[in-house]
Amino acid sequence: MEITNPYLKRVYEKTVASNPQQPEFHQAVFEVFSSLDPVFNRHPEYEAIDLMGRMVEPERMITFRVCWQDDRGGWHTNKGWRCQFNGAIGPFKGGLRFQKNVCDSVIKFLGFEQTFKNSLTGLPIGGAKGGSDFDPEGKSDAEIQRFCQSFMTALYRFIGPDVDVPAGDIGVGGREIGFLYGQYRRLKGAWENGVLTGKGLSYGGSLIRPEATGYGAVYYLCEVLKHENDTIAGKNIAVSGYGNVSWGIMKKAAQLGAKVTYMSGRDGYVYDPDGINTEEKLNYVLELREKHLHCKPYAEKFGCKFVPNAKPWGEPGVDICMPSATQNEVDLECATKIVNSGVKYYMEVANMPTTNEALAYLRAEKSIIVAPSKAVNAGGVGVSALEMAQNSERLVWTEEEVDAQLKKMMINIHKVSAEAAEEYGLGYDLVAGANIAGFKKVAEAMTEQGCF
Repeated sequence: MEITNPYLKRVYEKTVASNPQQPEFHQAVFEVFSSLDPVFNRHPEYEAIDLMGRMVEPERMITFRVCWQDDRGGWHTNKGWRCQFNGAIGPFKGGLRFQKNVCDSVIKFLGFEQTFKNSLTGLPIGGAKGGSDFDPEGKSDAEIQRFCQSFMTALYRFIGPDVDVPAGDIGVGGREIGFLYGQYRRLKGAWENGVLTGKGLSYGGSLIRPEATGYGAVYYLCEVLKHENDTIAGKNIAVSGYGNVSWGIMKKAAQLGAKVTYMSGRDGYVYDPDGINTEEKLNYVLELREKHLHCKPYAEKFGCKFVPNAKPWGEPGVDICMPSATQNEVDLECATKIVNSGVKYYMEVANMPTTNEALAYLRAEKSIIVAPSKAVNAGGVGVSALEMAQNSERLVWTEEEVDAQLKKMMINIHKVSAEAAEEYGLGYDLVAGANIAGFKKVAEAMTEQGCF
């Protein structure tokens, strides 16, 4: 992975210099730019309007303080962010992350990635991301409610159904979305439930939204397998994490005849040779993230192997690796173990779960097919956009209708990514293809709308 086009190199170097101490943002920009050399070599007119110089700068970066009171009466102050990165193809759209390691760099990398991911869905949504360095772990419901109310009080004037539509992410689930929307409605005095997605079904949420990212990842995987004249039936899958994304993968994989045999958490990983595929096991995974925040209790309950303080990458008997937790969890050492173990398919599901060094190594290996997160995990934001459509129409779609639209979307994302790679002579390079396909739509919209 390298940037050879002189214009792209200059823009990247300027981006690094003007955004110091933001390594995650630098990493995301480099990964995308390294795929765009052939595009800019063919389209010098993009340089003439400094397209990438504009594309790496957020349209708006909003920073604010969030003051809240704990149950003992003590006061705390956290930072809050909303990065409205690019609205060329639709209202800003992207999740809110509440996690103690959230910072400017993380928010900007996520917003930049979201721009291309949202473009890939084919739906009219721009890229954004937001969140806070607030850590929900160990907080009571009342404390989380007070924090969410304070957060929304600072944010509400910058969002709206046709302006910016946040959703959930790490640390922001249905409970938090409910608290956030309740405060938004109180402040606005209007039923604008299209302002947030990931809502409860009672006030405008969509069926299968919690499972959507995981379901979509498996649908995308099935298209990769089809390309290779392979099927998902009988495959063993390793995932990281056990939140909504991994849980969705487990459910859909089980429906299609595969099984997740490895699952990891903060404390280590679990190996269940029978697969996490029964209703009892899947329901217990839901309990894990609500009560325990680590996965050893699963091994104790179901009599499985637990390995403390380790990751599942490179373990034997795995056909497919699907890192689904957080950024940069797979480094070069992990990538080497994955290749040496004989894994054939590496599907990124979390946002940027692979370091650039590890990603370059995996892409260079002919024995493994690599697919990027901005394509594989786009089903989550895709169904969020379908939730927006239902809110606009004042309708509720059936589970079958939403699932059919999600499957159709993931099939098309794979198709346009593969076609974009082929168009530029890159073979079946899904990483480059996704970057190019996502870029082309945003570039066309920005060019046609003029310089602003």
